[in-house]
Amino acid sequence: MADTERETWRTSACILCECNCGIEVQLDGRKLARIRGDRKHPASAGYTCEKALRLDHYQNGRHRLTSPLRRRADGTYEEIDWETAIDEIAERLTAVRREHGGEKIFFYGGGGQGNHLGGLHTKALQAALGAPYFSSALAQEKTGEMWVDGKLYGGHTKGDFEHAEVVVFLGKNPWQSHSFPRARPTLRALAKDPGRSMIVLDPRRSETAALADFHLQVLPGTDAWCLAALLGVIVQEGLCDAEFIAEHTAGTGPVLEALAEVPVTQYAARCGVEEDLLRAAARRIGTAASVTTYEDLGVQQAPHSTLVSYLNKLLWILTGNFGRPGTMFLHSAFAALAGGSGKSGRGRRTPVTGAKIIAGLVPCNSIAEEILTDHPDRFRAMWIESANPAHSLADSQAFAEALDALDLVVVVDVALTETARRADYVLPAASQFEKWEATFFNTEFPHNTFQLRPPLLDPLPGTLPEPEIYARLLRRLAAADEELLTALTEAAHTSRTAFREAFFAALGKEPALFGLAPYLLYETLGAALPAAQRATAPVWGLAQVCAMTYPDAVRRAGFPDGDALYDALLATPSGVTFTVDDWDDVWNYVRRPDHRFTVEIPELTEKLRELGKQGERLTSERFPLVLSAGERRSFTANTIYRDPTWRRRDAEGALRVSRADADRLGLANGCTARLLTERGSAHVVVEVSDMMREGHISLPNGLGVDHPDHGTVGVAPNDLTSLHHRDWLAGTPWHKHVPARLEAVEPAGA
Repeated sequence: MADTERETWRTSACILCECNCGIEVQLDGRKLARIRGDRKHPASAGYTCEKALRLDHYQNGRHRLTSPLRRRADGTYEEIDWETAIDEIAERLTAVRREHGGEKIFFYGGGGQGNHLGGLHTKALQAALGAPYFSSALAQEKTGEMWVDGKLYGGHTKGDFEHAEVVVFLGKNPWQSHSFPRARPTLRALAKDPGRSMIVLDPRRSETAALADFHLQVLPGTDAWCLAALLGVIVQEGLCDAEFIAEHTAGTGPVLEALAEVPVTQYAARCGVEEDLLRAAARRIGTAASVTTYEDLGVQQAPHSTLVSYLNKLLWILTGNFGRPGTMFLHSAFAALAGGSGKSGRGRRTPVTGAKIIAGLVPCNSIAEEILTDHPDRFRAMWIESANPAHSLADSQAFAEALDALDLVVVVDVALTETARRADYVLPAASQFEKWEATFFNTEFPHNTFQLRPPLLDPLPGTLPEPEIYARLLRRLAAADEELLTALTEAAHTSRTAFREAFFAALGKEPALFGLAPYLLYETLGAALPAAQRATAPVWGLAQVCAMTYPDAVRRAGFPDGDALYDALLATPSGVTFTVDDWDDVWNYVRRPDHRFTVEIPELTEKLRELGKQGERLTSERFPLVLSAGERRSFTANTIYRDPTWRRRDAEGALRVSRADADRLGLANGCTARLLTERGSAHVVVEVSDMMREGHISLPNGLGVDHPDHGTVGVAPNDLTSLHHRDWLAGTPWHKHVPARLEAVEPAGA
C-alpha cells in the first residue's frame, strides 16, 4: 500500500459504549493501524478514552467468521454457502410459524453497541413473521428507569453535567463507564472547581468517588434507604422548590407526606452512611443553583432498582432542577432504541410467566423461563443478532439449556460466540467498520447529534452486512408484494418527491407495512442510490420521521425537511447536529397535555413507605459477602473484544477484595481463591483493594469469553449469577448484589 494511503485519516466511531465518540483511523491494508479522536465530531470533539485506540483487536483476528455455519447432529459445525443457509433458515422459520404461530419466534439483540442499523432490519423480519416478542440488553439494565420515566413525563432525561453546580452519580463510575460526552475532562473540571460539588453514592471508592466532595459509601443494596434519607432531609428542612412544584407538577402531595415521615437517623444507620455526611450532601443538593443526577448499573442491577430510579428523579424534581442550564432535560431522538417509554407497554405480559413487558422488551431474566417449560405458549425458536446473551445474561447455564430446548436458533454475528455455539445456524456479519453504521444513543440537549458513518473497508470475504442478510431472507419469505416493490422502485428512479409521495401513500393505505419499512426502503429507494450507499436507504425514512416529529428543532439545525437532513448525513461522516432547541423548548418534550410531571406513582410511593418495615438482608452465614458482577475497569469492555491481548494490565480480571476481608480470609495480592455463589463457583486471582468496603467484592465485566488462540481468560460473571434475584416490577437482575463466599486456595507466589 502506498504511503499516502496509509497516511489518510478516515472517519468512523468507537463502538465500546453509548458515547460512540467520533474517531479517525489510518489503515494499513485491513489493519486499523492508528486511531485518534475526531475533532470534527459534534459531540465528542476529538475526545476518546484509551479503549478505542485498540479497536483493531475487534476488527481483525482469528475470532472472525467467514462462512455461514450449520450445526451437525454431533454439535460440530460445517460451512455452507449463503444460498443454502438462507433457503434452509427460511424453510425452518416458516415451519415454526405454520405449526406454532409467529408469536413463538423470539428475537433478541437487533443491533449491538454502536451497531444499530442492523436492528432496523431485525424489526422488518419480525414484522414479516408476525413475531411480537423481543428483548435486548436494555431489559436487564434500563427498563425500571424507563417505566418510571414513562409514568413521570413520558420520555428519557439526562443532565447538563458540564455546567451543573452539583452533580450526583448513583451506582455510576463515569471515569470508566463514560456515558456522556467528554466524561473525564468534565469530571476533572468539576473536581477542581471550588464552587461546584460532586456527590457519589457507591459502595466502592471508585475513581469517580475518589474525586468526589461527598462519597456516600453505602452498604451494598441499601441505595433506597440512602436516597429516601436524602429526600427526607430536603423535605423536612424545607429545601424543596415550592414554586417549581406548584407550577410544573401534579400529584406531589402524597409523595411529600411520605418523605416527611422518613426517619433520617434510622435510614442513615441502615445504609451505613454517617448521618452528618448524609445531611450535608442533602443540603448541598437542596441549596445549589443547579443539580444533575446520573444513575447506572450499580443501582439498576441491585435490590429496589425501580424504586431507586424513582427516588433519584425525585431528587431533581422536588428541588426544581429541570429545564435550565446545568440541570436535567428531556430531548429529541433520531430514532427510538426500544418500544418507547414505559407507558407504551402498559398491560402487556409475557405468554408463559406473565412478566411485565416495558418499552416493548421482555425481561431478560424471564427468557429462559419462557422456554424451559411444557406450556403450550412457550417460545419455539430464537433469532439473535449482534448479542451474546449466553454470556451476558444471568445464569448462563440456564440460558444455554434454554437455547438447546428450542426447535431453531439462528445467530448473526462476527464471531462464534458462546451463544453462537448453541445455534443451528450462524450467519457471519460484516464488522462495524465494513458497512454503513450509526448509533441511536442520541440524548443531548439543546443540540442533539447523529452520525451516519461510512465503511472503512469492504466486508471481509464470506461475510455480509446485516441489511443484505435480511433482504435475502425477506425475499425468500416473499415478505412484500412484488407489484408494490416495482412501483416504489420506479418512483425512486423518478425523483425523491415522487418516491416520498408513493412511499407514504402506500403506508397510509396499508399501515401494516410500517413494520416492513426498512426492507421496503432498502429494496426500492436503495436500488436508486449509488450501490455503495444502498444500506443507508432506511436512514432516509428515519430522517423523514424525525423532521415530521421535531419540525421546528430540525429547521433550527439548518434542515428544511427530511431530505435535506438525510443528504447532510451522507455528506458529513463526522455527524451532524439534527435538532437545535432553546431551554424554553424543553417542556415541549413532556408528553402530558398539561406539560406537567405526574409525580405520584402509587406503586412506588407504597414501596417507599414499606422501607421502614424491611430489615432482611440477602447475605447469610453461608454466603456472607456481596459480589458485584461486572465492574468497569480501564481494560475491560463489552465482549466484542474477544482477544484478551488487548488488555495491557489486569489480564485475568482480578477479584477485588477489601483489606479487612483479605486479612480475615488469609488472602493476599495475586493469590488464588475459590469464589462461590448459589449458582456456581470459579477460581479467581485476588487483588486487595482500598476501593472495596468490608463485605463487598467485585469482578470485572467482559472476561470469560473463549478465543481460538488463548482459550478462556478470566471469569465469566454470569456463571455465578441467578435468574431469581431480580426487581419485583421490571425483572432486572441483581448482578451487582450476588450473595457469595470466598475460600483461600493458594497463596500468592506459590
